[in-house]
Amino acid sequence: MPSAPYGSWPSPLSAAMTAEAGVRHSEPWFGDDGSAWWLERRPTDEGRTTLVRDGEDVTPPGVDVRTLVHEYGGGAWCLHGDTAFYSDFEDQRLYRLEPGARPFPVTPEPPRPASVRYADGRVTPDGRWVVCVRETHGGGEPRNELVALPADGEGEPRVLASGRDFYAFPRPSPDGAMLAWTCWDHPNMPWDGTELWAAPFDAPDKAWLVAGGPSESIWQPEWSPDGVLHYVSDRSGWWNLYRDDEQLTSERAELGYPQWGFGGSTYAFLANGDIACLRVNRGVERLCLLRAGTSRLEELDLPYTAVSYPHVRSLGDRVIYVAMSPSRDEAVVTWSEADGAREISAVEEVLPPEWAPEPRAIEFESADGRTAHAFWYPPRNPDYEAPEGELPPIIVQGHGGPTAHATPMFDPEIVFWTSRGIGVVDVNYGGSTGFGRRYRELLNGAWGIVDVEDCVAAAAHLAEAGEADGRRLAVHGRSSGGFTVLCALAFHRGFAAGASYYGVADAETLAADTHKFESRYLDTLIGPYPATASTYRKRSPINHVDRIRAPVILFQGLEDEVVPPAQAEQLVAALTRNEVPHTYIAFKGEQHGFRLSETVIRCLEAELSFYAQVFGFEPADEIEPVEILK
Repeated sequence: MPSAPYGSWPSPLSAAMTAEAGVRHSEPWFGDDGSAWWLERRPTDEGRTTLVRDGEDVTPPGVDVRTLVHEYGGGAWCLHGDTAFYSDFEDQRLYRLEPGARPFPVTPEPPRPASVRYADGRVTPDGRWVVCVRETHGGGEPRNELVALPADGEGEPRVLASGRDFYAFPRPSPDGAMLAWTCWDHPNMPWDGTELWAAPFDAPDKAWLVAGGPSESIWQPEWSPDGVLHYVSDRSGWWNLYRDDEQLTSERAELGYPQWGFGGSTYAFLANGDIACLRVNRGVERLCLLRAGTSRLEELDLPYTAVSYPHVRSLGDRVIYVAMSPSRDEAVVTWSEADGAREISAVEEVLPPEWAPEPRAIEFESADGRTAHAFWYPPRNPDYEAPEGELPPIIVQGHGGPTAHATPMFDPEIVFWTSRGIGVVDVNYGGSTGFGRRYRELLNGAWGIVDVEDCVAAAAHLAEAGEADGRRLAVHGRSSGGFTVLCALAFHRGFAAGASYYGVADAETLAADTHKFESRYLDTLIGPYPATASTYRKRSPINHVDRIRAPVILFQGLEDEVVPPAQAEQLVAALTRNEVPHTYIAFKGEQHGFRLSETVIRCLEAELSFYAQVFGFEPADEIEPVEILK
């Protein structure tokens, strides 16, 4: 077998192939006739998301099915019979689409473009109303409320609930007589404390509190086919399933999920009384069955270990969801006990399975003796090996959120690195979900400390084990993971390079200048602002740039409403003043999370060139070198 230094292995997986593999599926649904529907985001079509039915596009060309409620969106469409309702990204109005007809808006034109937004809709059983979250922007903090919209677009909306800071999961009962929903207020995030309410649909003012509170997180209220309200609560310390007040499962694993988007679901009812459940156990996400009359989950023998965001739905005895495995990218999967699992739409295979590194779950000691977790993806290329005695450079990756978790899966961007001889370790630092509420709360008051310590410990663990070159360690992250990157470079030594994608540089500015959904998030992660302003300044990398010595590359979307571009620009100015080697690349038209294939290509090639220059290897790819400025 040919030998070549780590980082310089030729790989058939180009940056362009990686970007084009970025077609993403989400929000699957069964039609009443058994048809399968889902959303498909296509980077090569200007990042648009298209509604698809049985593999055929349903929405007209140019339509982008996407809502901006909470900025992160989700729950952008719903289905009633064979009639779809969806939010159009262009104007944020809700549209009705019937078979063979042109879509038409069922909500009025807003006073300002995209100032009234809709998400998480469900149609009442009689087809008269679309019940959903409405978010209105018009000066000051946006107003969130639950509304019932006439499904034919005729008549006035009804406000069902208002006065709380946030609403989610409006769910009519099967007979249409009742409505359930969740709500919460600042400074809580939905994984901190939420309330579950129910009311007669025609008398929402007579609502009563079902469950939840400031220190209990409720996820996915759902009515069973016979009209009994179910929900997921973490009152036991783990997100478990409940029916009314009866606890149905007692897992030391999670049946809930961090609610960054709308419309999520981790369980669905089957015709025989069983409940299909997505269980998250130490970052591994698998489909299970809760047999009728039992309390123990039965894990299905399926290869899938991850989802991009959970949307588990059912029809009769069939389940549909989007899943991934360590050797295959995501697919829309249907499952039934009779037929097993079938992939009805899958991302095209970019490489044979032998190129995919097998992610290995690792545990290691971090600061204060606590145990941290990660998935390790070692370099893998069936055509090349490294010279004897050489150890690979590695990328330590901190996930975004930070309330989220890493999962073992086939990620084309990870394989882009491992196939070139660069290892990747994806860290589930303290604060990650999937490990119970106590682990999730390790980050409370300690963002920029615990997450960074665990990333540093992951790198040290692999270096000490002889699996990584301790002199060639990079730290990489997106959004809040970018904050972890910048804190690691400012407050620790050991990383030789960093890559921050739309990362937070100034926590104080973020507390004062971000969107409503996260505007009080940092109260929990750092402390109430402005009472603890000194802590924000102490924690923010922008105030400690003089401590950064390692080269850093920064990527930023210029339309980012979550982490505004001014943060990156302030950081670049400070790096320049302090003569720290750096590269800054900004993208017009990109928001918080890059969507365009040309953006992804540019980022991958630039980051590869950056590491090659810092770590001293010659890429096999013919790419344009980035300039590292001082």
